[in-house]
Amino acid sequence: MRAGIVVTVTRTDRRRLEAIVADRSAPQKHVWRAHIILATAEGCGTAEIMRRSGKSKPVVWRWQARFMAEGVDGLTRDKTRKPGKQPLPATVVQRVVDLTLGPPPGDATHWTGRMLAKAAGVSLRSVQRILEAHRLAPHRVRTFKLSTDPKFAAKLKDIVGLYVDPPAHAVVLSVDEKSQIQALDRTQPGLPMKPGRAGTMTHDYKRHGTTTLFAALNILDGTVIGRNMQRHRHQEFVRFLNTIEAQVPVGKVIHAVVDNYATHKHPRVRRWLARHPRWTFHFTPTSASWLNAVEGFFAKLTRQRLKRGVFQSVVDLQLAINRFVAETNADPKPFVWTADPNASSPPSSVGSKCWSQSTSTNESKLSFFILIRNNALEWESVIE
Repeated sequence: MRAGIVVTVTRTDRRRLEAIVADRSAPQKHVWRAHIILATAEGCGTAEIMRRSGKSKPVVWRWQARFMAEGVDGLTRDKTRKPGKQPLPATVVQRVVDLTLGPPPGDATHWTGRMLAKAAGVSLRSVQRILEAHRLAPHRVRTFKLSTDPKFAAKLKDIVGLYVDPPAHAVVLSVDEKSQIQALDRTQPGLPMKPGRAGTMTHDYKRHGTTTLFAALNILDGTVIGRNMQRHRHQEFVRFLNTIEAQVPVGKVIHAVVDNYATHKHPRVRRWLARHPRWTFHFTPTSASWLNAVEGFFAKLTRQRLKRGVFQSVVDLQLAINRFVAETNADPKPFVWTADPNASSPPSSVGSKCWSQSTSTNESKLSFFILIRNNALEWESVIE
């Protein structure tokens, strides 16, 4: 202890200090403070007390002085401090909210945190807390696309009906093409992932050409019929239809869900359909390619095989796609409807008209599908 300072510990104080040390539920800050005073009572010097308690010299002196002034009670009570910053007035908070909900200044398209902080005269962190508390995110925007097809409801009911209740002795195929798949080769080899570091890949690349994948997803068993071609004209589409025709067993009626790409409606395609009466095309509504189930397979292909793939030629790319299709067919996972159509409230906007017409179980499922679509209009952009 400092020269000239005497710390007197009475028998009662010692019992209380020892009780604090022995109490296994006592806060640790109370315990090491009691240790400092007990060591002082034993006549230990400041250096020894610092060694025992692991505290610095000013800390030892501070709690010795506190004990002399307030006794044991002073060790169990922290010194009062000045209050922190006052919370922002409600008028300032409301001003930030009103600014956020209004138009941004000048030619800016949206508010940023720093723009709001400057306009409201508060800190950026205060703006961030206000936006978080009011669930406002001016930096984010959700895109949507509404179909203007006058026959939207009828087409939707037709296609979803095929999905949830396919006809007997029939095959339901979701058919589309993923065009312009690029064979990208990186300019430098990447490095593998390590603990604390992500894998690396060069931003620039070499482009070795493109291919187009024609795919038909079997709704019932989840298998995929795929074929790579250099272009995606009606000639290639007819060849792909012949491929499907050869693989689907004779005697099975084929219902194909396709989008409104001009190739699918070409006169030669129509003549091909006329020569193959077991085929029926079901066109998705305009601006509603999300309704085509094969888009989910394309998204999976992009995510798991193409996005990080390195291909030195178009042939390498086509071989990789073919292997992915083969792996998918080796362990297919068809979509199984598990949602309860009766557990949802009627949707608004486009789906509301169809909801009021739903009576049977399948139509109820259709209405639930419309509800999902109504709440996730960005599916198409996410898949692409």
